[in-house]
Amino acid sequence: MEAPKYVWEGAIPLQIHLHESQVTTLPPPPPALILAPRIGYLPLLAPLIKPYFSSTLPPGVDTIWFDCNGLPLKWYIPTGVLFDLLCPEPERPWNITVHFRGYPGNVLIPCEGEDSVKWSFINSLKEAAYIMNGNCKNVMNMSQSDQLELWHSVMNGNLEAYQRVSSKLKLATVDDEYASLCLQKSQQSVIETDLPAQAKTGRVPVRLYVLSVSKDFDDLDEIPRVDSWEKISYINRPVEIRKEDKCFTLHDALKILLPELFLDESLMNVKLGGVDLEDAVRNSNEDVTSVKVVEDQGQNVCKQPEACRISSSAKIKLIRIQGIEPKLEIPFSWVANNLLNPDYFLHVCVCVKVAQ
Repeated sequence: MEAPKYVWEGAIPLQIHLHESQVTTLPPPPPALILAPRIGYLPLLAPLIKPYFSSTLPPGVDTIWFDCNGLPLKWYIPTGVLFDLLCPEPERPWNITVHFRGYPGNVLIPCEGEDSVKWSFINSLKEAAYIMNGNCKNVMNMSQSDQLELWHSVMNGNLEAYQRVSSKLKLATVDDEYASLCLQKSQQSVIETDLPAQAKTGRVPVRLYVLSVSKDFDDLDEIPRVDSWEKISYINRPVEIRKEDKCFTLHDALKILLPELFLDESLMNVKLGGVDLEDAVRNSNEDVTSVKVVEDQGQNVCKQPEACRISSSAKIKLIRIQGIEPKLEIPFSWVANNLLNPDYFLHVCVCVKVAQ
């Protein structure tokens, strides 16, 4: 029961620098230090950042955006996911740059502040509902007050308020008791027996971010920095957990999510910096110190088709979910119940070594 609390309380320490081209005073302002919620979005930090840098900005209309090592950061991806994806060797504080001019419309879709982020979140929630229930009526029929309360709970990191409102959407994945049974089975290596069908047949919405690298590495700090979004595949692939799956693990889910990699079971030999299930829950808070609705249920959606063509000789080198590097034998039902973002998507960051 503590895992969702750790997810909601997780945060990334940010050191935010104003881009040098927008500094009009001497000396230049020092960077802003902010603790950003993992489940939040970078544009929502604007009320804290704008007043801090306002006295040094040149004349003009403010349009806030961020970059990391020159890469414009996609504002509709949760902050924690961006950090997991772009910092394989976690950097604390995470140094990023803020801009108030020169919005890169050729790379980023327009963002009109909080309203854009809110509607991107709601659309993502609709997409998740469609995947899980076959329709998004529950989200579409939310009252304005419930919708506002749900959004404010995400903005303020209020898990209790979020659970109170989101329970009305009836978006269930799988039973926690089933996850416990699977965990006991995987830990004890008991002889396979017929377990009672306690799981709900469910589809788990997954957003998969695949970073492909050509250079092999042993240490995470050897992974090349991402300088283009073309190097990252952004894939929506639902994972179905069926009643007949006695113990459906993260490894089984990855076979569905990335079938291109399992022609030779290459994942079996990968070295992951994994943690035990108990440690995963304990360490998921270690960082504290408009998306289109799916029209055709069941179809795989890839935002960058070319990047989705992964070599069959590729190997997964790193998996990160909510800051955790999980072991592959963790029951996927536990992951789905405990590590979802508020938009009901499981955001999975994967680093893949591809053949040159």
